[in-house]
Amino acid sequence: SIIGLTRTGAKPSEIVREAALFCSRNQDGFGGLATLTIAARLAPMLSEETLYHALLRGIVEIADNSGNAPRRPRQELDGEAYPSGQLKRWFRHWVRSRHRDGAERVLLTAIARGQLPAEISDLLFAGVSDRIYADGGHLFDFTNKALELLDIIGWEHAAEILPLVVRQIVNARGGEELAHWSHPVDIVGPLRRIEAELPEVLGAGSRHGWNGDESLTQTLLGDDPLKILQALREALELGAEPAVLSRRVAYAAALRLARFPKTNEVGDWFNAQHTFNFANAVHQAVRRNPTPDVVRALFHAAMAVYHDRFLNVPAAKLPGANGSLDGLPKGAAELRALLLKTLDQRSEIDEAGRIVARYVRLGHPFEPLVDA
Repeated sequence: SIIGLTRTGAKPSEIVREAALFCSRNQDGFGGLATLTIAARLAPMLSEETLYHALLRGIVEIADNSGNAPRRPRQELDGEAYPSGQLKRWFRHWVRSRHRDGAERVLLTAIARGQLPAEISDLLFAGVSDRIYADGGHLFDFTNKALELLDIIGWEHAAEILPLVVRQIVNARGGEELAHWSHPVDIVGPLRRIEAELPEVLGAGSRHGWNGDESLTQTLLGDDPLKILQALREALELGAEPAVLSRRVAYAAALRLARFPKTNEVGDWFNAQHTFNFANAVHQAVRRNPTPDVVRALFHAAMAVYHDRFLNVPAAKLPGANGSLDGLPKGAAELRALLLKTLDQRSEIDEAGRIVARYVRLGHPFEPLVDA
């Protein structure tokens, strides 16, 4: 069906919209939609064949998750127009109370009253980030993916798509409920104090300029959580753009993955991967609408990076640092073919990284590499 639709001229966004709306009618969660959204966002960089496989994977996930009872429809609140601030307070109250009906009806009310996408995103992320690093970062990532999906298929479908993440929002567990966020160093208390001060901090920072240096990255990768929090707070006070800082945090999370040694347990990889997914979602959310209730999540992401520090002991060498890349081919097509051949073998982690580093450093087109 996907091949037939594509050959008759259907756009990827149209196929994605039909699958997403099917999901909204036939399941009670976001299962499969994250993969489908990733495929849709990558579509401009993918060949026809690769895009087919990506769409197929997402749609099959949706079909596999659609055997249970669908989401029960709920109605928005009756009455006059409600101020956006009041709806946001109500939403956060019902999320903290773990009351799905209340949270979902408030969300539907905000959508029905015509709130702008920026206001909707602020409301959602305020509820999500009330819990620190909720569900290991998955919750923030799924919420971000739901907003990205609406950017693709149209915000007129918000009332059908966004309620699919509410059950997980209200049921999530946060870092404040887990021992390693409070022992041996209390991180929750300092985080909550910074969150309370953020409106004033962001207001002060807007009056200054900030010239950050690379030392911030080393601080983010360090072993002093309070120093990390203070460095980010001071950068905001000095006028750093929140999106610049969220990008730095996401880069630090990426370095945790790049420096993950093969001596670690394979399962430990998922800790660093989840942190990077979360940090990326935070960066996208901050770019979308840098309100205090969104910006506080970059501090949560920085602490998740801190908690993964033991996964870089000893730190793996970055590609090219353990020997020259000059022995590899120079041609773009040759390097892509060699990458696929390498991925067909087991445990060739370092070699795959060297090939990609060689390709990027030679300045070859990025899109074909993504497609490969």
